[in-house]
Amino acid sequence: MKYITLYNNVKMPQLGFGTYHIDPMVVEYWVTEAFKVGYRLIDTAQSYYNEECVGEAVKNCGIDRSEIFLVSKIWISNYGYERAKASIEKSLERLQTDYIDLMLLHLPYCDYYGAYRALEEAYRAGKLRAIGLSNFTPNQFIDLAANVNINPAVNQVETHVFCQQIEAQKYMRECDIQIMSTGALADGREDLFTNPILEGIAQAHGRTVAQVALRYLTQRNVIIVPKTITPERMVENFSIYDFELTPEEMDRIVALDTGKTRYDPTSPRIVKMFMGTREWYV
Repeated sequence: MKYITLYNNVKMPQLGFGTYHIDPMVVEYWVTEAFKVGYRLIDTAQSYYNEECVGEAVKNCGIDRSEIFLVSKIWISNYGYERAKASIEKSLERLQTDYIDLMLLHLPYCDYYGAYRALEEAYRAGKLRAIGLSNFTPNQFIDLAANVNINPAVNQVETHVFCQQIEAQKYMRECDIQIMSTGALADGREDLFTNPILEGIAQAHGRTVAQVALRYLTQRNVIIVPKTITPERMVENFSIYDFELTPEEMDRIVALDTGKTRYDPTSPRIVKMFMGTREWYV
């Protein structure tokens, strides 16, 4: 397993297991299976409604808590200082832990400055080992980083071979922010698994297209949390560090970048959609 050292010297596994869109009824089982494969980074969120299930898996897995890296996110209905502060305590309770390794603000809407102050306070109190953002565009995270006391350590954004975030990653580096991917396999869209360029590279290495797509991101120093509830694919996604793409192969994959994101957080349509979720109880 490769680890990424965040700017505050916290070491974070580069490869983890995502729990988005997994039925909460079976999340505990699949997180437990992920631990058996070797995963130690688990990505969840208040809005996934599965923090309690993740907490149960962590409690019962027999692995020392210090070896597990938990990531969660505050939903926009819990933004503002007081609500965010209370929601952090609730997430700690649901995850059955004294600390969360990384807590993110899920979206760049509503009173995220107030919510970030709550993150900073919890960080100083040792309840969060690192704090950061999710779905923030360069203009948004540059502005926030210039106006807070504790720099965000991570920004989780849609990142895959068709949406590579190359320019955004440059700005993140300038701000000491580590890029983390959501949707590392593009949810199978754009015929990713039958893409001829990826297929050709996969055949050359005796690998699968998914492994090539994930390896490309890790060689760009991106943290990834692919999700699957297929045991074979769980092992496959974890087995990507024993081969390396050549510079020429990396360049061929760069050419697949469309620069388009599925959920542009600055789009009025997207903003309007998420404003309808402000009253969610999470």
